[in-house]
Amino acid sequence: MSIPPGDPWGTPTPDPAPSTPVPAPVPAPSGPVIVAIAEIEVTSSTVLTPVGDFPLAGSQWLVTDHWFTERRTPVWAKIAAFAGICLTAGLSLFLLLVKESAARGAVHVTVTSGPRQYVARIPVRREDDIAAVNQQVNYVRSLAAL
Repeated sequence: MSIPPGDPWGTPTPDPAPSTPVPAPVPAPSGPVIVAIAEIEVTSSTVLTPVGDFPLAGSQWLVTDHWFTERRTPVWAKIAAFAGICLTAGLSLFLLLVKESAARGAVHVTVTSGPRQYVARIPVRREDDIAAVNQQVNYVRSLAAL
Protein backbone atom coordinates (compact mmCIF):
# COMPACT_ATOMS: atom_id res chain seq x y z
CA MET A 1 0.00 0.00 0.00
CA SER A 2 1.22 3.45 -0.79
CA ILE A 3 0.13 7.03 -0.08
CA PRO A 4 -0.43 9.00 -3.27
CA PRO A 5 1.34 12.39 -3.43
CA GLY A 6 -0.89 15.40 -2.77
CA ASP A 7 -3.42 13.41 -0.69
CA PRO A 8 -4.32 15.70 2.25
CA TRP A 9 -5.78 12.89 4.31
CA GLY A 10 -2.89 10.50 3.83
CA THR A 11 -5.15 7.57 3.01
CA PRO A 12 -3.22 4.71 1.55
CA THR A 13 -4.32 3.24 -1.75
CA PRO A 14 -4.00 -0.46 -2.39
CA ASP A 15 -1.16 -1.63 -4.58
CA PRO A 16 -2.18 -2.96 -7.96
CA ALA A 17 -3.17 -6.61 -7.86
CA PRO A 18 -0.27 -8.95 -8.50
CA SER A 19 -0.47 -10.63 -11.85
CA THR A 20 -2.11 -14.02 -11.55
CA PRO A 21 -0.34 -16.88 -13.29
CA VAL A 22 -2.05 -18.02 -16.44
CA PRO A 23 -2.67 -21.77 -16.36
CA ALA A 24 -0.73 -23.78 -18.90
CA PRO A 25 -2.83 -24.75 -21.89
CA VAL A 26 -4.05 -28.31 -21.83
CA PRO A 27 -2.88 -30.14 -24.93
CA ALA A 28 -5.63 -31.28 -27.22
CA PRO A 29 -6.23 -35.02 -27.16
CA SER A 30 -4.50 -36.77 -30.02
CA GLY A 31 -7.43 -39.00 -30.83
CA PRO A 32 -9.47 -41.71 -29.20
CA VAL A 33 -7.94 -44.10 -26.68
CA ILE A 34 -6.86 -47.27 -28.47
CA VAL A 35 -5.59 -49.30 -25.51
CA ALA A 36 -5.92 -48.84 -21.75
CA ILE A 37 -3.48 -50.72 -19.51
CA ALA A 38 -4.45 -49.97 -15.91
CA GLU A 39 -4.19 -46.16 -15.65
CA ILE A 40 -2.06 -45.87 -18.82
CA GLU A 41 -4.04 -44.89 -21.91
CA VAL A 42 -2.62 -45.03 -25.42
CA THR A 43 -3.83 -43.00 -28.40
CA SER A 44 -2.46 -43.08 -31.94
CA SER A 45 0.43 -40.75 -31.05
CA THR A 46 0.48 -40.24 -27.27
CA VAL A 47 0.78 -42.25 -24.06
CA LEU A 48 -1.42 -40.66 -21.38
CA THR A 49 -0.38 -41.29 -17.76
CA PRO A 50 -1.36 -39.68 -14.46
CA VAL A 51 2.02 -37.91 -14.32
CA GLY A 52 1.96 -36.52 -17.86
CA ASP A 53 1.82 -37.38 -21.52
CA PHE A 54 4.61 -39.15 -23.43
CA PRO A 55 5.02 -39.47 -27.18
CA LEU A 56 4.17 -42.99 -28.35
CA ALA A 57 6.81 -43.08 -31.07
CA GLY A 58 10.05 -44.44 -29.65
CA SER A 59 8.56 -45.36 -26.27
CA GLN A 60 9.86 -48.51 -24.62
CA TRP A 61 7.62 -50.95 -22.75
CA LEU A 62 8.64 -53.48 -20.11
CA VAL A 63 6.46 -56.07 -18.35
CA THR A 64 7.69 -57.55 -15.08
CA ASP A 65 5.82 -60.39 -13.39
CA HIS A 66 5.68 -60.32 -9.59
CA TRP A 67 3.26 -63.15 -8.92
CA PHE A 68 3.19 -66.64 -7.52
CA THR A 69 0.81 -69.59 -7.55
CA GLU A 70 -0.62 -70.53 -4.19
CA ARG A 71 -2.13 -73.93 -3.43
CA ARG A 72 -4.78 -73.97 -0.73
CA THR A 73 -7.80 -75.84 0.54
CA PRO A 74 -10.99 -74.20 -0.74
CA VAL A 75 -13.51 -72.84 1.76
CA TRP A 76 -16.25 -75.24 0.61
CA ALA A 77 -14.00 -78.23 1.42
CA LYS A 78 -13.30 -76.89 4.92
CA ILE A 79 -17.01 -76.39 5.61
CA ALA A 80 -17.91 -79.83 4.25
CA ALA A 81 -15.16 -81.46 6.34
CA PHE A 82 -16.33 -79.71 9.51
CA ALA A 83 -19.97 -80.66 8.86
CA GLY A 84 -18.92 -84.23 8.09
CA ILE A 85 -16.96 -84.49 11.35
CA CYS A 86 -20.01 -83.33 13.27
CA LEU A 87 -22.27 -85.89 11.55
CA THR A 88 -19.94 -88.80 10.91
CA ALA A 89 -16.47 -89.60 12.05
CA GLY A 90 -13.40 -89.93 9.89
CA LEU A 91 -14.08 -89.97 6.15
CA SER A 92 -14.83 -86.28 5.77
CA LEU A 93 -11.24 -85.39 6.71
CA PHE A 94 -10.21 -86.48 3.22
CA LEU A 95 -11.94 -83.35 1.93
CA LEU A 96 -9.11 -81.34 3.47
CA LEU A 97 -6.77 -82.91 0.90
CA VAL A 98 -8.59 -81.09 -1.91
CA LYS A 99 -6.40 -78.25 -3.20
CA GLU A 100 -6.90 -75.41 -5.67
CA SER A 101 -4.35 -73.15 -7.31
CA ALA A 102 -4.67 -69.38 -7.22
CA ALA A 103 -2.40 -66.76 -8.75
CA ARG A 104 -1.51 -63.82 -6.52
CA GLY A 105 0.65 -60.78 -6.92
CA ALA A 106 1.00 -58.09 -9.56
CA VAL A 107 2.34 -57.33 -13.00
CA HIS A 108 4.33 -54.10 -13.40
CA VAL A 109 4.11 -52.33 -16.76
CA THR A 110 6.84 -49.71 -17.26
CA VAL A 111 6.70 -47.18 -20.09
CA THR A 112 9.80 -45.10 -20.81
CA SER A 113 10.04 -42.24 -23.28
CA GLY A 114 13.22 -40.21 -23.19
CA PRO A 115 14.07 -39.24 -19.61
CA ARG A 116 10.50 -39.84 -18.36
CA GLN A 117 9.15 -43.08 -16.99
CA TYR A 118 5.92 -44.39 -15.47
CA VAL A 119 5.16 -47.72 -13.79
CA ALA A 120 1.65 -49.15 -13.50
CA ARG A 121 0.97 -51.93 -11.00
CA ILE A 122 -1.78 -54.33 -12.09
CA PRO A 123 -3.10 -56.87 -9.54
CA VAL A 124 -3.26 -60.48 -10.72
CA ARG A 125 -6.06 -62.86 -9.76
CA ARG A 126 -5.66 -65.52 -12.51
CA GLU A 127 -2.93 -66.57 -14.90
CA ASP A 128 -5.17 -65.40 -17.76
CA ASP A 129 -4.79 -61.82 -16.46
CA ILE A 130 -1.03 -62.04 -17.00
CA ALA A 131 -1.46 -63.24 -20.59
CA ALA A 132 -3.96 -60.43 -21.31
CA VAL A 133 -1.56 -57.74 -20.02
CA ASN A 134 1.29 -59.18 -22.09
CA GLN A 135 -0.90 -59.17 -25.22
CA GLN A 136 -1.89 -55.54 -24.66
CA VAL A 137 1.72 -54.45 -24.13
CA ASN A 138 2.86 -56.35 -27.24
CA TYR A 139 0.18 -54.54 -29.25
CA VAL A 140 1.32 -51.15 -27.91
CA ARG A 141 4.95 -52.07 -28.69
CA SER A 142 3.94 -52.68 -32.31
CA LEU A 143 2.19 -49.28 -32.39
CA ALA A 144 5.26 -47.55 -30.93
CA ALA A 145 7.49 -49.11 -33.58
CA LEU A 146 5.44 -47.63 -36.45
